[in-house]
Amino acid sequence: MSIESKSRVITTHVLGEMKLRGEKIAMLTAYDFSMARILDAAGIDVILVGDSASNVMAGYESTLPITLDHMIYHASSVVRAIKRALVVVDMPFGTYQGNSKLALNSAIRIMKESGADAVKLEGGREIVESVRRILSAGIPVMGHLGLTPQSIHKFGTYVVRAKDEDEADKLIEDAQILQETGCFAIVLEKIPAKLGTKVSRDLKIPIIGIGAGNGVDGQVLVTHDMLGITQEFSPRFLRRYHNLYDEMHGAFKAYINDVKSLDFPNEKEQY
Repeated sequence: MSIESKSRVITTHVLGEMKLRGEKIAMLTAYDFSMARILDAAGIDVILVGDSASNVMAGYESTLPITLDHMIYHASSVVRAIKRALVVVDMPFGTYQGNSKLALNSAIRIMKESGADAVKLEGGREIVESVRRILSAGIPVMGHLGLTPQSIHKFGTYVVRAKDEDEADKLIEDAQILQETGCFAIVLEKIPAKLGTKVSRDLKIPIIGIGAGNGVDGQVLVTHDMLGITQEFSPRFLRRYHNLYDEMHGAFKAYINDVKSLDFPNEKEQY
């Protein structure tokens, strides 16, 4: 990361400048104040308040159950910790699909009640009307193509998307449509690396990948996954930078043993 980007508050404009300079964009998820404060202090460029909170924070099997109120709660907690990073909030399932007026109202609630910087929507041409209406209110929109978890029941699987030519062509067209509509960036999830590189080269806006290869303009992971807090999820694109599950489990076991053996608190740890 450049010295310039460490000292600057990140905006959608800054992300565009980073793409022009060839500087990669680092993006991770956060759902609470404490984690967001650490990420921001470390110099992360973008924090995604993802609907993945449905999985890692609430224990649901998919992202579908999380509500707009839940997302606003998580986003508000994150925003209060941030001094530098751009905060993007996922619009949850059922708050924008097929109803552009609902989409606008949902996006306005997120922005007003959380103080976030932008929203993210899944889908291409089928959500353009919602994207256009949200943009008309001055709210920045990030797109999301490829594997779109909110459509899991449509696809029926989390396998790699856009491997065949027709689906790849549609993804390219959808990406161009989102750019033309006014999205400031797009996330590409779990697609062939060559396709991710092509989209990044063809489009002027930043392309952020998660399982989309190293030819895109930046990367995003779920923080709980890359820290090894979650253990069940191990796709090829996930690099675990730590194994916090084992470290935390060990610390908890040690605390329990110390309490039960009367070792904690000792004389120096009481008044």
